[in-house]
Amino acid sequence: MSIKFQKMISRPHALVKPEKILFLCLSIMSFGAMVAQEKEEETIETERVVIVKAYTPTISDAFKIKSTPILNDSVTQQKKEIRYSIFSVPVASTFTPAKGRAASIDKPKRVPIYDNYATLGFGNFTSVLAEFYSNFQLSRSDNMGLYLHHNSSQGGIEDVQLEDKFYNTFLDLNYTSRTRDYTYGIEVGVEHQLYNWYGLPELPVLTPDQINAIDPQQSYFGAKIGGKLQFDDLHFRRATLNYRFFADELSSVEHHVVAQPTFEFEIGDELITTNFIVDYLNGSFERDLDLVLQTPNEYSILNLGVNPSLVILRDNLTINLGAAVFYSIDTKNNDNDFFIYPKVTASYRLIDETVIAYGGLEGGLKQNTYRDAVQNNPYVSPTLILTTTNNQYDAFVGLKGKVSDVVSYNFRASYSSEDDKPLFVNNRIPTLQLEGFDFGNSFSYRYDDITTVTGYGELNFNINKKFKLGVTGEYFSYSLDDEQEAWNLPELKASAIVDYQITDQWFAGAQLFYVGERKDINTAIPLSLPNPEATITLDSYFDANVNLGYRFNEQLSVFVKGNNLAGENYQRWANFPVQGIQFLGGVTYKFNY
Repeated sequence: MSIKFQKMISRPHALVKPEKILFLCLSIMSFGAMVAQEKEEETIETERVVIVKAYTPTISDAFKIKSTPILNDSVTQQKKEIRYSIFSVPVASTFTPAKGRAASIDKPKRVPIYDNYATLGFGNFTSVLAEFYSNFQLSRSDNMGLYLHHNSSQGGIEDVQLEDKFYNTFLDLNYTSRTRDYTYGIEVGVEHQLYNWYGLPELPVLTPDQINAIDPQQSYFGAKIGGKLQFDDLHFRRATLNYRFFADELSSVEHHVVAQPTFEFEIGDELITTNFIVDYLNGSFERDLDLVLQTPNEYSILNLGVNPSLVILRDNLTINLGAAVFYSIDTKNNDNDFFIYPKVTASYRLIDETVIAYGGLEGGLKQNTYRDAVQNNPYVSPTLILTTTNNQYDAFVGLKGKVSDVVSYNFRASYSSEDDKPLFVNNRIPTLQLEGFDFGNSFSYRYDDITTVTGYGELNFNINKKFKLGVTGEYFSYSLDDEQEAWNLPELKASAIVDYQITDQWFAGAQLFYVGERKDINTAIPLSLPNPEATITLDSYFDANVNLGYRFNEQLSVFVKGNNLAGENYQRWANFPVQGIQFLGGVTYKFNY
């Protein structure tokens, strides 16, 4: 509590001027002197009075003001309210402003977008390329798409003793419908591929008649059907269901079904996503490689999994916390396993878009299929042993970002551990040769536990809208438990891709690839001989592909492509040399219905 003290000062309403006070004092003193002189003349004698006491002034104590005093001062005046008005008088003016004119802007020419296109091309080695794509807008919410692709060659590789032609054709159809609350789609497709096991090793025991009697042709047939359903405002966010059928000319059959529903929940500001996985694989091969089994080689595997994850967003930090749990049931081998994997990733913007640090620890269960093996290596034999690959973990860290609007980069280092990782190896010659792949001219799987150290680098240069360049490089270091080598896995890979819009009509591009040395098994040694594990080294190779095109208008253009311009008949797989320099020219036409 604070107390205010104030010294009271009495203030008279009528002020007396000092001059009047002085005059009054002098008048009183004069009058007193006159009176004293009169009395003195009578009887009073003169006396002298001396005052000894000194003057001691005192200050009275201050006292608290109990209420705020009201100041009654005639000088203080209250403000008066002022009111005013403006009397407008129109004034004639002779000034006439010029009319405004909008500045002209050079609008870029609108590029028409076509829903359909067709491509047809021919080249040496009697090669044919054909593509057709069409999109039908059935209504504002429904559309249908069609895509047909065909690529073939009649062969003609030098120093190859067997037929080496190939065909690759597939047709996909899709239908999508969008409503206010959900979206659904259906996709169907068929495929046909034809390849030849033309990669015979140098076998002096085979006569020309025996070589001519070999039928190296293999055909693959496939079909798929799938659907998706997505909701906008439900916790049941989406679901996918896909079925794929795959078979070959030698009675191999495979069925693969994958279903994955997804749920999403929001807790506060965080998003929790949970994926459920059902992966079922069933199939059979007519025989194994060395004819030990007299019954078909069958396989049936069911994988059940759940993958919850939590996304955390904090300014420049993004974290994805998750895990995956799988239960795998191998009914043919009576082998059931339980797996738990980490699913953790994070990224942090150190300097806006310039420097972004990221890292993670992830794992998963991968189901190996016959079709996947054919897509990676079409010269596999229909004698595979199929199982799952246990990717225990993949730990990685990296930096990515933009140095400027022109240059972007991505550098990453990783360390992974995989159990039962499949490796392609060249099949050795069995005791009996019954099929076209029994002459050391096919491949199969071998599984091993492998740890891999990987270094990856990527640079992208967007010089302008017309010129783009991308360069990537990878280095691998393998450590295996059982196998002698990481069969057919290179230690070094590099590539460069260039895209250049020369003028409005001319355009060009290039793709450069480099693959380092690989190791494989020498199939010239039959199984009947001891110690058949002699190895061979496949040389590194460089492949240069260039394309050049010219547009007559927005719809019609022509192109020419050159592949393997380095002219090397390198071997992507052991004893399988590729075609030399290849040229292909064609035309592309875009249109709308």
